[in-house]
Amino acid sequence: MRIGIVHYVNSRPLSRGLLKGGAGGALRCELLPPAAIADRLADGTLDVGLVPSIELARIPGLEVIPGLAIAATHEVRSVLLVSKVPVGEIESVALDENSRTSAALVRILLAERYGLEPEYRTAGADLEAMLADADAALLIGDPALVVDRDRYVVLDLAGEWLEMTGLPFVFAVWAARSGVDAGVTELLRASFEVGRAELDAIVAETAAESGLPSPVLRDYYTRNLRFEMGPAEQAGLAEFLRRAHAHGLIEAASPLRFAPVC
Repeated sequence: MRIGIVHYVNSRPLSRGLLKGGAGGALRCELLPPAAIADRLADGTLDVGLVPSIELARIPGLEVIPGLAIAATHEVRSVLLVSKVPVGEIESVALDENSRTSAALVRILLAERYGLEPEYRTAGADLEAMLADADAALLIGDPALVVDRDRYVVLDLAGEWLEMTGLPFVFAVWAARSGVDAGVTELLRASFEVGRAELDAIVAETAAESGLPSPVLRDYYTRNLRFEMGPAEQAGLAEFLRRAHAHGLIEAASPLRFAPVC
């Protein structure tokens, strides 16, 4: 089974068991950017992936693994619109090329909350270069965690979504191509249980690799991120897909299809 795992630190609790080899040689795990996982699921070179949530409406036949996600019930810290001008003066936005869901979310938020329709362009995740060519930049994942918030106007997109809708936001879900073995659901749940049990080790390892303080990372994993998808998260995901359709960002917002459970 070929599994795509987002290469940002936010995926580590979900993928801990997989990367420790809990399934022996039955898996081939690849660490990839979110957009690459979506493309690989679409072309059939991955069987399962931690996929940007908007791709559920773009890739035919995907089945959501029940109960697991990368979500936020308030501010997420790692999905930011960073601006060198006041929000009301934003006329151009550079979008992180690795983003699909957040690129749609920022368009919805700027249009609905701020009445803005800026020019959007895609760029690499280099904040200085992005802001050299645009008024604001969308950063996701690890680069967003180290933004100097004293230098810029910063909008946390999950916090903005919560204020607008009252709902959590789901950035990514585990999804499988139709026909993948039903045991994958239990495999992915077991992987997260390993991550939850080994959170102290994940924090220590990530701090050593990233240079971010351990208390910041612990807060990020336990307060900013939510890895379980319950009714509120499902409602937030459905509302996001509905609004994305209303803005012409997806063709349809069909009901989610869930993978079977053994």
